[in-house]
Amino acid sequence: MSNPKKRSLSDLGGIMYSTDPSFNYEQEQDAAETTPANNQQDLRVTLDRKNRGGKAVTLITGYRGIDADLEILAKMLKTKCGVGGAAKDGEIIIQGDFRDKVMLILQKEGYKAKKSGG
Repeated sequence: MSNPKKRSLSDLGGIMYSTDPSFNYEQEQDAAETTPANNQQDLRVTLDRKNRGGKAVTLITGYRGIDADLEILAKMLKTKCGVGGAAKDGEIIIQGDFRDKVMLILQKEGYKAKKSGG
């Protein structure tokens, strides 16, 4: 779910109200957000224990693209690792320490993935 852009008065181009009943304010459409190709993604795979009650999770960050594609990638990783997890805010969380396995899966899928952190 993408956060809607906050609008300000300057975004309206100076028009705030019109008494003309046939007036139609035209907004320029944002270019449809697309997901870059797998080989253009630069993903980081880390082991994270912070704020998780001592439990270790594999954290994949750096994903750019639409949330639906992030969910698909997360589901594939969770299925191949046989564990639970979540995908939100451009991050994928896989329960447990699966850094090596996730690295192999991502590289096989064509992603540029690197281990980061300890």
